[in-house]
Amino acid sequence: MIIAHYFPTLTPEQRERFAALDALYHDWNAKINVISRKDIDNLYEHHVLHSLGIAEIINFRPGTRIMDLGTGGGFPGIPLAIMFPEAQFHLVDSIGKKIRVCNEVIAALGLTNVTTQHARAEEVRYVPNPKKLKKHGTPAPAPAPMTAAPHPSASPLAMAGGDSVAVAPSSLLQPARFDFVVSRAVMPLADLVKIARPHIAQNPNAANALPNGLIALKGGELEHEAAAVKGEKLITPLSDYFSEEYFETKKVVYVQLS
Repeated sequence: MIIAHYFPTLTPEQRERFAALDALYHDWNAKINVISRKDIDNLYEHHVLHSLGIAEIINFRPGTRIMDLGTGGGFPGIPLAIMFPEAQFHLVDSIGKKIRVCNEVIAALGLTNVTTQHARAEEVRYVPNPKKLKKHGTPAPAPAPMTAAPHPSASPLAMAGGDSVAVAPSSLLQPARFDFVVSRAVMPLADLVKIARPHIAQNPNAANALPNGLIALKGGELEHEAAAVKGEKLITPLSDYFSEEYFETKKVVYVQLS
């Protein structure tokens, strides 16, 4: 398997989970199209290994909180969750049927470090202090079935938006915060930064080699895209790590946002 070739230190459980992706995605993709029918046979190279390009620039430490923005069928979030079982991943997409596929794959793999949410990024929010709800005459909501990791300073919370059951005055809601936002979404880098920035915690996890920020998988010429984004950036060609022709124009782009 191509994954084991590039990541030879995988545990038996990781190998088993990566191997299971083939049947799972072929089955679900036949029901709900989350990968191009013409591309499903390239699942491991074009989707799984591509997602793991992020693992070549950072080793997420235990407890790291990551949001996958526009996850689609679960990329890069699900492969990264297999690779980093002690990090916490929250997969977000505005299309419900794609989140359904994610949920089915996550359940079949037995992943316990992944949550999902059918929502737009700006709807991934939380109540920083549920006690304040009483002042607005609103009962404190029960925890939602799909939740994201809270900001470190937040008290126990309920999520709002998407599939969440929580209801609270909009004035009390704040963007849920993560150490990193990862994405394969096809949009200009500056737009990704704008969406991701409110969700980045401003107290970096010192255990990680990179400060909190956005990590995007991009292709093609990035000079102009990167020039439009201020701050520290790191652009890494995936051809430095993977020899397949597919990766000749693929890159991992890191933007510091903390």
